[in-house]
Amino acid sequence: MLKNETKEKVILVGCQLEEDDLRFQYSLSELEELTETARGQVLSTLTQKRDGVHPGTYIGKGKVEELALLEDQFEPDIIIFNDELSPSQIRNLSKELDARVIDRTQLILDIFAQRARSREGKLQVELAQLQYLLPRLIGQGASLSRLGGGIGTRGPGETKLESDRRHIHRRIDDIKKQLQTIVLHRERYRERRKRNKAFQIALIGYTNAGKSTLFNRISFADSYEENQLFATLDPLTRKMPLPSGYSTLLTDTVGFIQDLPTTLVAAFRSTLEEVKEADLLIHIVDSSNPDYSQHEETVQSLLKDLDMDGLPQLTVYNKRDMMDRDFVPSSDWDRVLISALNEDDRGKLLVKIEEIVKQHMIPYHVIIPASEGKLLSQLKNETILRKLEFIEESQTYDLTGFHLEDHPIAGNIKKFHR
Repeated sequence: MLKNETKEKVILVGCQLEEDDLRFQYSLSELEELTETARGQVLSTLTQKRDGVHPGTYIGKGKVEELALLEDQFEPDIIIFNDELSPSQIRNLSKELDARVIDRTQLILDIFAQRARSREGKLQVELAQLQYLLPRLIGQGASLSRLGGGIGTRGPGETKLESDRRHIHRRIDDIKKQLQTIVLHRERYRERRKRNKAFQIALIGYTNAGKSTLFNRISFADSYEENQLFATLDPLTRKMPLPSGYSTLLTDTVGFIQDLPTTLVAAFRSTLEEVKEADLLIHIVDSSNPDYSQHEETVQSLLKDLDMDGLPQLTVYNKRDMMDRDFVPSSDWDRVLISALNEDDRGKLLVKIEEIVKQHMIPYHVIIPASEGKLLSQLKNETILRKLEFIEESQTYDLTGFHLEDHPIAGNIKKFHR
């Protein structure tokens, strides 16, 4: 972000229902972080405790009047609500308030619009934004004409969407066709990877848990790395060598978040197909965040929604150097505690990953002639080698190690098996 870029002034509004005070405060803190990520500056926060949200205005009539007074005092550019608002709630609130009114979903979509790098990522964000906006266009001429750029309007929001709803429908159909082509292309690519039978690992976790930092340091990649929510949007796959020299494929994925907009879960399902293909999920948890336990639950719940909860997992509690004083590991899965910035910790993690990879492999013992140079090279690169000994009198190599069951090399190993 440019140093002289002016931030938009924001008032946040939250409605506390059944949840406890601490959980509600975390949710509001996260909304503030999201706002800062979207280049907004929070001037004030208005909250209300209710049994249920007001169907017409989300908060009660008295609170709307209080919000109007706050607006006179702070003159914000935008008012952001901590839940997804219905079309009628946005319409009614826009009549009572001068500033633009957006909700948590629009804010998250806006950040995704900033973060998308690939053509697919941009198309998926645009699709999610259009699907969100479409039901909110009816009778919204006045409020939509206020769209002048800024938070909640990046991407397709900058165009005059109210002018032609049919155009939006056509655009949605067009994007879906383009995405389908990309999905088919990725499926072919995945099939090729499957045939080559690499062991596939996916990094998952709550947004800002440190996935990209770890990804860059254990795969020697150059993923975008920043202390911000949703720093990574598009999945990246790189080779990751284990201590034995065996190469796996590692994928960095978009961060999960509480109340992820349903339009985005649907839109990014194809992106998260990369995760579905994984042989192992590495779930990164930020141990310095007081709400780490809720973050873990959110990730597990989203994995369940995406039918990925049955995949093997290793939980990595990151940021141990800044660990929350009340932190207690809560995972039932295999787990390890590290700092992604510490080289020794990363080494221990890779040893742990290699142990898990071996559990998914078959042990072998072969004696191969010295003339089988190509096979020897394959065994070094495509299996986890435990012993390699040259026997001079017979001019053979004695090898033990582990290989993936249905790897193309399995047939050759069978030929020389002892």
